[in-house]
Amino acid sequence: MRLTIKNPQDFWCGILFVALGALAVYLARDYEMGSALQMGPGYFPTWLGGILIGFGVLIGGLAFRIESESSEGLGLDTWAFRPWLVLTAALALFAVMMEANLGFVPSLLVLITGCALAHKDVHWRETILLAVCVTAGAVAIFSYGLDMPYPLFWWSK
Repeated sequence: MRLTIKNPQDFWCGILFVALGALAVYLARDYEMGSALQMGPGYFPTWLGGILIGFGVLIGGLAFRIESESSEGLGLDTWAFRPWLVLTAALALFAVMMEANLGFVPSLLVLITGCALAHKDVHWRETILLAVCVTAGAVAIFSYGLDMPYPLFWWSK
């Protein structure tokens, strides 16, 4: 019997979570920790990093299985690069549009539509309906409910 990786995506996700958690704990090491009642600046990142490490170990550990033959390896052919690239580009475009003061509504519409393009089977009617509904909800929550100072459109500064 040998230990093989059943799900490479979960394995690499676990590795990423452990690395990010360790980085958070390492970067917060010089901050005062405090206590649960009087939290210092290092309390939240240290605990969050520890929780992230725990999730990483759990997710990464669940990716393994014990069997005699391995049918799936850690090859790059099992990775889906389109979602990584498209989601990163959509988020970067959202940030650029918000920084250029083009407005909260157009930026969100582009973000949601761009995120839908990460899937290979895009249904445009559902995507547009989702973009409109989520944007309306975000405007209601952030602009009107929380009074965040986001201009809704480029002309409404």
